[in-house]
Amino acid sequence: MTQVQIAVGSTRTPKLAAVEQAIRAFGPLLAPNSEFQVVGTEVHSGVGHTPVNRAELMLGARQRAEALVRLAQQHSASWRYFVGLEGGLDVLDHNSDRRVFLESWAYVTDGRHGHYGRSGGVEVPDALAREVLEQGVELSVAIDRFAGAVGIRDSQGAWGVLSNGLISRTESFRLAVISAFAPFYNAKMYHAASAAR
Repeated sequence: MTQVQIAVGSTRTPKLAAVEQAIRAFGPLLAPNSEFQVVGTEVHSGVGHTPVNRAELMLGARQRAEALVRLAQQHSASWRYFVGLEGGLDVLDHNSDRRVFLESWAYVTDGRHGHYGRSGGVEVPDALAREVLEQGVELSVAIDRFAGAVGIRDSQGAWGVLSNGLISRTESFRLAVISAFAPFYNAKMYHAASAAR
């Protein structure tokens, strides 16, 4: 049985679990009759501790994946795919009304081609958004205070708090990973769509 190693630019349990769960869903499509191994390695995103717009979220995810590619080249690692994950806020102006959403983004590359995916978004209460956006408090600190708990980032995350436990941080990243891997595990459709242009 072939082994496929997938590097993830984090050692945080919710992120690694998200990739493992996503692979269980699409693994047979990506590499039939293969065994997958997820390898977590801490790398820097190159963006702020809480990204505050979509561009920063996308950049952070991509820079994590690209840092893994460089590590693999330096250490001759046999990682086949590289996954960068980034969570944070996206701010939208809607009819002169600011709406802030919590989003999870993924960027996946095989070292040559890369693709983005994201979760949906859940609206952030204005008081929490102000604390992060205007006072510069890290989201993980702000959500702990908001929920009256400690270490929420490593369990249900802000997603769990805001959705009353219906969507966990792991689930939000799982959806982003499945979306980002789509051009790899569904390559036939993506190639056909490109050829039809």
